[in-house]
Parts: sequence; C-alpha cells; structure tokens
Amino acid sequence: MKLHFTTLLVISILFTNCSKKMTVNMSSEQTLILGVYSSEESLGLYKASFNQETGAIGNKSLLVELKNPSYLDISDDGKLIYSVNELGEGGVSALKWNKDMSGLEIIDSYSSKGAHPCYVALNNKENLLATANYSSGNVLVYDIEEGGALGDQPQIKTHVGSGPVKPNQESAHAHCSVFSEDDRFLYVADLGIDEVAMYTVDGKGRLGEKQVALSTDKGDGPRHITFHPSKDYVFIVNELSGSVISAHVDKISGRFHRMDKKSTLPADFKAWNACADIHVSPDGKFLYASNRGHNSLAIFKILDSGMLEPIGHESVRGETPRNFNISPNGKFVLVGNQNTNNITVFARDAATGLLTYTGNELKLGKPVCIKFMP
Repeated sequence: MKLHFTTLLVISILFTNCSKKMTVNMSSEQTLILGVYSSEESLGLYKASFNQETGAIGNKSLLVELKNPSYLDISDDGKLIYSVNELGEGGVSALKWNKDMSGLEIIDSYSSKGAHPCYVALNNKENLLATANYSSGNVLVYDIEEGGALGDQPQIKTHVGSGPVKPNQESAHAHCSVFSEDDRFLYVADLGIDEVAMYTVDGKGRLGEKQVALSTDKGDGPRHITFHPSKDYVFIVNELSGSVISAHVDKISGRFHRMDKKSTLPADFKAWNACADIHVSPDGKFLYASNRGHNSLAIFKILDSGMLEPIGHESVRGETPRNFNISPNGKFVLVGNQNTNNITVFARDAATGLLTYTGNELKLGKPVCIKFMP
C-alpha cells in the first residue's frame, strides 16, 4: 500500500545494509511522515509531499493526534507505523491507514515501561519492535502480532551505571535501539554509560544477556548508530563530545572494533554543542552528523578503509537540528530544526558530498523525525 497518487509509477528497489532491510520507493513524488514534539502548532503525526527530483516540499496535513510522537518506524509495505509517545509515563503506539489513506488509526497503545521513549525500530522480519527509554535507561522488545498489534508482554532490559559528564550521565540513558540485518543482534546506544550495548536474539525472538559491542571514550555520550549500506562498518554519533566514530562490525560475534574518531565541529568553535543524528549517503561514500548549537551538518568522506575524512560543514538554516534524513535517490537532505519550527531542504552533490541550501522549507512546529514512506 503506497501513499501516492495512483497515476504515478512507483518503482522500488531493494536497499540492503547492515541494519533493517527496506524497500525503497524511487519515484519522484515522495510522501514524508513527520514526528513532532506536541505543541499548539503540532498535534501529532503529519504527512507532507516531497519531490526528490526538484526538492519541492509542501502539502502538510495532520494524520492523527498523538502526544509527543518524536520518533517512528514504518513497515516495509508501508501499511503500519509505530511511534513512541515521549512522555514521563512513556508509551508506544501501533497505527494503520484508514480506508482512503487520508489519515491514521491507532491499532493499540502500550506503556513503554519507562520514561521518555525516544527511539523505535522494527527488526528485518518485522515480528519484533524495539524501543529505548531515555530517562529510565531501559530497552523493550515487543512481539508484533497479527494485524500489526503489539504484544502485551514485552521483554525488558535495564541498564545501570553512569559517566563523568553531569548531569547528562548521572545514570544510564538508552537513546537508540536497532537490530542487525540478520536479526541476530540488538544494539542499544546508551548515552549515560558510554557504551553500545548488545543483545543476542534467538530464533524465537528472545534476548540474551547484555554484552558490550563497543565502549566509547569516557564522556562521549553515544546517541545514534547507523550502518554502511554495503560494507561491515558502523558509525556512531556522540552527543556529549561532539564526535563520530567509525568501527568494523564482526558479523560472527556482533562486536564493533573501533577504527576512527573525528570531531563534528570546526576547531575554533568553543560554544555549547550537542550532536543528534547521523546518516550515511545511499552510495556509502559520505557520512553526515547534526550539531545542535553549531546548528550545522558535519560532512565526512568515508574512505575505503573505514576511516573518516572531514569535508566541511553546512548551516541548517535553523536551530536545533535534532533529526534529518537523506532522500532515497541521495539527491537531497531534509533537516528538522526543532527550535525554529522548520524543515529545510539541501541539494547534495553526489561527487563531493557537499550540500547547498535550496531555499525550500516546510513550516512545522517542533519537527523531530523525518521518514520517507516505502
């Protein structure tokens, strides 16, 4: 099921990386699903149109009212959407399209068994859903039942520990939870304890005991991870130290072996900054990471060795870029600027990796998650 005009030809290719496989819609007309922090201007999940040949963005409309749907994932066929409800008493909602696909209906909502869930991700088989609770430092895995409903007995893993940067590292803070491509491992970036945790996942979807895939430097605060589309590389953005790490993935043990670490900031920038999101270009040649404070995207060339070469920075034309995404064809980057209530569009040079502001933007209150419909 696709959220596009029936007169459009939808061409899909299978895009494979080291995390969840997805069918990528390569038509020029794309549909965006947008998550927000709730406000008078933003009431829930929204959709908008985006042309990935011209960079035009518009046609915003509300799909469903939800409280703080700050992160979401979409099933491979586009029929189901899962969203966190980032609140002190957190929740996770499963949603489906209504009959005419003009809006979303809630299938069910469950407690996230923790505080401020900030990430949600399906595994490749789409029979498991993982969510990370930031404030309570735990991760949950729900079974996905027939029709997309969430199982009511999630597995819960709670992290303990702290780090040197206070108050950010007073306790564990799970910030990202993603499955490996083969569904054998669940990885959790924990900002509070400076590590990427790892859990084995057996054939029945049951989690093993916590292991450490990678320990970062003290005070790094690992926030998000992303995998290379064709090589056994993983990249980690560190919120607190303003840096990115590249590592090799051992496909047998699941562990990460660090190769490189680079700052996301210019050498002369000394003001406050907190990194947020990270993405690899579809061709696997460039890495992008967002800076909140410097309000920029840091750009790196990914060398064949997995080392990172800093290329430059591009202003996001807004403030607090909590989330961004790259169009399926790799031609554009869309940035959600939380504190200036806008999504800005940048053209991407495939040869150099550099970005150019198009002047196109979408006004939306506190945009913090940008997803493309499959």
